[in-house]
Amino acid sequence: MNIWWSTALALVGGLMLLWLLALAALALVLPRGNLLTEAIRLLPDLLRLIPRLARDHTLPRGVRVRLWLLLGYLAMPIDLVPDFIPVLGYADDAIVIAAVLRSVVRHAGPEALARHWPGTDDGLSAIRRLADLPATRT
Repeated sequence: MNIWWSTALALVGGLMLLWLLALAALALVLPRGNLLTEAIRLLPDLLRLIPRLARDHTLPRGVRVRLWLLLGYLAMPIDLVPDFIPVLGYADDAIVIAAVLRSVVRHAGPEALARHWPGTDDGLSAIRRLADLPATRT
């Protein structure tokens, strides 16, 4: 019986360590300034953009896989960061979306983002800033 307790404690400890590492990673990619607020405001447009990009067969397969995994994460009822944690609790979805979009735009190009963006030009400019791209439309 003692080996079961030590195995269970090791498993719980490992999961807690992974969760803390995920929190640290989210804090590192946290958009600076008011970009996080803009990303949260643009969340409905972002949620329409992601499936459009994921269905675009002209994009590399790895990009589409990342987008489908992001959609799966967003569909999960359990958040990576509980909502009672200040700032990160409510912003974890926006942070994860921003990190994936940065990766997608770096691999697929800003043209794909502009081609599929469902919102306004101001919203596209905010998304370009979030992805570390120039704010002008191509």
